[in-house]
Amino acid sequence: LGDRREELRLVGTTPAWFELVPRQVEAGRVMGNQDMVGFNDVVVLTESGARKLLATRSTVGTRIRIGGSSFQVIGIIQSSGGGTSGGSGLPTPDRDVDAYVPLPVMRERFGDIFVEMSSGGMTREQVELHQLIVEVSNQDDVPHVADALERMFQTYHASVDYKMTVPLALLERAQEQKRIFNIVLGSIAGISLLVGGIGIMNIMLASVTERTREIGIRRAIGARRRQIVGQFLIETLVLSTAGGLIGMGLGVLIPQIIEWRAGMPVSTEPWMLGLSVGISMFVGIVFGLYPAVRAANLDPIQALRHE
Repeated sequence: LGDRREELRLVGTTPAWFELVPRQVEAGRVMGNQDMVGFNDVVVLTESGARKLLATRSTVGTRIRIGGSSFQVIGIIQSSGGGTSGGSGLPTPDRDVDAYVPLPVMRERFGDIFVEMSSGGMTREQVELHQLIVEVSNQDDVPHVADALERMFQTYHASVDYKMTVPLALLERAQEQKRIFNIVLGSIAGISLLVGGIGIMNIMLASVTERTREIGIRRAIGARRRQIVGQFLIETLVLSTAGGLIGMGLGVLIPQIIEWRAGMPVSTEPWMLGLSVGISMFVGIVFGLYPAVRAANLDPIQALRHE
């Protein structure tokens, strides 16, 4: 376009592409069946490519030169941003530098010869289609359709010059890895809770030993066993709750630091904070019950003689 030149990836495709790889239309429209039938010299740019190429001009309606041919810009779509499709975590097949033209026009103007320039030379290859996306209406039919396509490719391609990717299989593999990761993290958290609970129990046992005479005095003046148990359980609960609140504060602060330093979005749900404090209180009660019962079962006479 004039003196401005940009390197874009030219993609010859059909209108179905914009349904399978949905991107928000920022301006104009995407190509339709009329562009396919009429061999219209039209092009759809990504927002990123349009900003680089048409920075100082109007967008829709502008004519640009691709190779030796002139194309009219009919629409601008949102850039992929190197993102993933539908929140599945799988990479999308489009790029920020894509320029989309009707497939018949692509074949007529540029043929089926794929030319790739590199520092070591030039590679020429005849390829009718670089990529084929198949959409299956029922998720349960995906493995069967994948097997049928694999058999078809094996029949018509003597050499394995193709690569087939099944997003469902990749997604299931990613979910399996996520499950394993969650199990590992859960095991680490469980071990941490066990160690913390044992630490609380040891602290309370030491407290019972140091306060044996106090316990004997309380029993001698009429305190019941359940009151002794309640006293030590309350102390254990306060100790574990304080630890839970400190851990909750660190759990909120550390993700914020990670998001600030690494630019990685991290979210903390309120129910997670409540659950963490609840687990801390539960662990405190479970591991504090034995020291409390032991304190309540002390013989008052022996406790009063304790030095």
